[in-house]
Order: sequence, then structure tokens, then C-alpha cells
Amino acid sequence: MIKLTQLNGKQFMLNDDLIEIIENIPETKITLTTGKYYLVAEDLDAITQMIINYKRGIYKGMINIVPNA
Repeated sequence: MIKLTQLNGKQFMLNDDLIEIIENIPETKITLTTGKYYLVAEDLDAITQMIINYKRGIYKGMINIVPNA
């Protein structure tokens, strides 16, 4: 989940696994696999970095869980 800001300033958490496409039009439009979309204040690069950081945090600990084959 990543924290985003709607254009009215309200923050919300979004399940990044549901993101289908992110567009700059000039605000940032995030369309989900469900067809629903959000207009947010963060730009495409910032959102991309948030997703990378979130996924990195999740998978970081898994290195020690899987034994060497």
C-alpha cells in the first residue's frame, strides 16, 4: 500500500497491486484494474519510487526465508 494525496489534499492508502496504468495529464491519473481511477498530486516518478520502496521493504526479509537450493 502506498500513501497518496488527492487533489483536494485528502490523503489515502492505495493497494499498488491494483494499478493498471499511471498517466500525467497534467495531473497524475492512476487507473486500477477495476476501472476506477484517482487523480493525485504526486507525479509519476514519485509514485514509481513509492512502489519500489514498498515492494523492496516487503521482499527484503524473504532472502533469509528461502534456503539455498
